[in-house]
Amino acid sequence: MTRMALLHVNFFSDVLGLGMNMDVLLPQQTSRGQAGAEGIGKGGKYKTMYLLHGMSDDHTMWQRRTSIERYVSDLGIAVVMPTTHLAFYTDTAYGMRYWTFFSQELPKICRDFFPQLSADREDNLAAGLSMGGYGAWKLALGAADTFGAAASLSGALDIVGDYRRNMKDNPLNAPIFRGIFGSEEELEGSDNDLMVLAERLVAEKKALPRLYAWCGTEDFLYEGNRWAWARMKELGYDLTCQESQRDHQWKYWDAKIQDALRWWLGK
Repeated sequence: MTRMALLHVNFFSDVLGLGMNMDVLLPQQTSRGQAGAEGIGKGGKYKTMYLLHGMSDDHTMWQRRTSIERYVSDLGIAVVMPTTHLAFYTDTAYGMRYWTFFSQELPKICRDFFPQLSADREDNLAAGLSMGGYGAWKLALGAADTFGAAASLSGALDIVGDYRRNMKDNPLNAPIFRGIFGSEEELEGSDNDLMVLAERLVAEKKALPRLYAWCGTEDFLYEGNRWAWARMKELGYDLTCQESQRDHQWKYWDAKIQDALRWWLGK
């Protein structure tokens, strides 16, 4: 088993104008363990998974609720777990540029801090759950030159439908969604709509990312997932999608992130 170093990183974002946090898992080269071959990209640098949290969580939650360090220890990959607060990985209507931070600034900061991370798109995976599943696909579709693959677990892939549901049924979330996305008219057809990003990539004849998705059939996001999966297949994306009789819980994401890693690395 490869030894992993866990780093708690506090840093400043010029894009956001505030201090940010991320936890990073790095393979540690020691005489008692070697990095797994699966995690070595071009030039001998490490493949990297950017692992995104959900709506009610922060950058520590993947470590608190799963055994992610143990799962990657034999793979020799790096894992970056950043926080987005409650911003849906989006340049928000209220003026905070979280999308610009995640798609542009964060990868550069990580490679400046940790030059052993590979910059090749095929060596970089965005993965996440719920809000983070939306963010993961958004990074692969909206920053396809940086991320060659994305994995969504119970993701909010139909963000327009999710917006409508929150406006109608969830008075606590309604003002949050308005602050992030603006009105429904501003959201629909914008770069925050995953299908718009997906269609644009196809129209521009650019390299398409590989995509993975899992959602439970009892999950409140299931119908939106089914709709998004069908649309992505129509557009010709390389999509692996799975479903199980499950709902929206960590015990399922703990299992499925292992499946996503095997899918990404071709194991």
